[in-house]
Parts: sequence; structure tokens; C-alpha cells
Amino acid sequence: MSFAPYPQFRARRMRRDDFSRRMQRESVLTTNDLMQGLFVCEGDGVRDAINGMPGMFRTSIDLLLQDAQTCVALGIPAIALFPSIPAAQKLPGGDEAWNAEGLIPRAIKALKASFPQLGVMTDVALDPYTSHGQDGLLTDAGYVLNDETIEALVKQALAQARAGSDMVGPSDMMDGRIGRIRAALDQEGFIHTRIVAYSAKYASAFYGPYREAVGSAAGLGKANKLQYYLDPTNSDEALREAEADIAEGADMLMVKPGLPYLDVLQRMKEKFRRPTAVYQVSGEYAMIKAAAEKGWLDEEKAMMESLTAFKRAGADCIVTYFAMDAARVLKR
Repeated sequence: MSFAPYPQFRARRMRRDDFSRRMQRESVLTTNDLMQGLFVCEGDGVRDAINGMPGMFRTSIDLLLQDAQTCVALGIPAIALFPSIPAAQKLPGGDEAWNAEGLIPRAIKALKASFPQLGVMTDVALDPYTSHGQDGLLTDAGYVLNDETIEALVKQALAQARAGSDMVGPSDMMDGRIGRIRAALDQEGFIHTRIVAYSAKYASAFYGPYREAVGSAAGLGKANKLQYYLDPTNSDEALREAEADIAEGADMLMVKPGLPYLDVLQRMKEKFRRPTAVYQVSGEYAMIKAAAEKGWLDEEKAMMESLTAFKRAGADCIVTYFAMDAARVLKR
């Protein structure tokens, strides 16, 4: 690329005024890009503050519907739903995950009955349901079994689809689970249920507040998920995972976390040109909130800058706990 040197070329001319800055914007964030993450719990009239996520709550289904109504009013197209179940229901095998009368199926039914136009994505993973906090079934030695876990995930995905989930999001990183879930959904006639594959989910330090929110932190203790989540040093491996998920029937790919993996997001979108999502995880949210509380950052500007970065890197969908706040800014 060649261009006339200074002073003939003055890049600042186009930056001088608001109108010309707007005219040359390359990446434009809209409410259509956002998916609000929400946590649901048992009870009535419950709005329980999440310690590590200021402004976020575990809400009972009745109050979840109020949050969903706000999302609809703001033009947010979809929500991502995560459970916080009582400790007594957590078992080594995560059996509550596919209980047809469990928390998530009941929440889905209530949401779709009240707001059929609002998309609902549900998490397919066992960690909120297991007593040990891992995403799968364990051997006595603590190894997460792959194929046996997939059978449990299939049951979980089917329970969610039967309740009316629009999108199931396998976030467990087991090998081959996308194909098995797709086949099971199709066999039961759920051909329109979309699969959002967490194709690049990294063994990240940024998940802490989420694990507190769903109650898996205590069970996990000092254990880790290195044997099945991606190593933070790898990006070629993420592309291999995405390629496999596409072949197995994924409708959308996901990169998680967000800001530390913008390079992976960009590579994935450029290589596959498929619908691609990114998850701005709890730790990313918490950092902005904490710094803003200290007066070190302007929360609104940092929020919008981070969300725009995802759009610039190629995201079609941004799962974020900031969605309602960002939608209000965009509405202004």
C-alpha cells in the first residue's frame, strides 16, 4: 500500500470532527451483537448478590422474568442462562443436570411462555451439578472420563431442548460431544435447536467469580481443568477444535474468555467464516467493575471499548454480563 507522505497526507483531518470520525468507523457495535448472561436459583422473590460480580445476582425464576423483560425492552436478542442449584442436589454424576423438572428446564419454560421472541441459550456442562466441580464424570484417580461424560451431556442437552431451549451451548470440551448431541437432537426432532460450540475454551484464571456464582468453586477446591480445557499458550489447537466442531454439526463457534484471546477469535473468524461468538467472562467483568469502583477507570468507557474490541476482532455475538448496561448506552 502506498500513499502520499506528510504533509499531503494528514490522517488527523478525518479525526478532527465527530461527523468525520463517525463516517470512517470500521467496527460498529449494536445491541444485536449482545447476549446477556443471567444466573437463576431456586425460590421466590430471591435476588442474591454475587460477591465477585458487582451488579450481578442469582435470581429466582419470577425475578428472572423481570430481567428478561428488561432485555426485550432494550432490544437484546438473547440471554445465556446459568444455574445455581442447592448443594444437596449436587452429586458425583451430576444427575440433576437432566432432571426434566429441574431448575433450568422450569426456567426455560417460564421464559419461553412469557417472551417467545427472546432467544435462550443454555449451558451444557456438568460442573454446576457435580459435587466435585468438574465438568464431567470422574475415575477414582480423578481423571475426567470422555465418552461416559458425553452420554450425560446428551441427556442434559435433550432435557433443555424438550423444555424449549433455542440454543444449547456445550462448554465442557469433551472430544466428540457436538456430533453426539447433534445426532440425539435430530433423532428426537429438534432439528431447529442450535448448537453453540465452546470450541476454544481455555484453562483460564478469569473464571473465578462465575464458579462462585454457580457454586462449583467449593467442590473444585485446588483442582484444575487442565486435562480438558485448552492450554492458554495454544491457538493452532483452537482452530483444530473448531474445525472438528464444524464437521460435527456446530451452528456457531465460541471463544472463551474474550480479551486475552482476541487473536484466537480473529483467526477463527477469518479461517472458517462461520457465525462466531465470544464470551466476556466473569473475571473480565469483575476487573472493570473493581477498577471503576476504585476510580481507576471510567466504567462505561471501558465497558464499551472492550465490547467494541470483540466486534473488531470478528465476533458476531458477545456473551457478556454487561449486555443490559451496554444496550442502555447504545440506546442513548
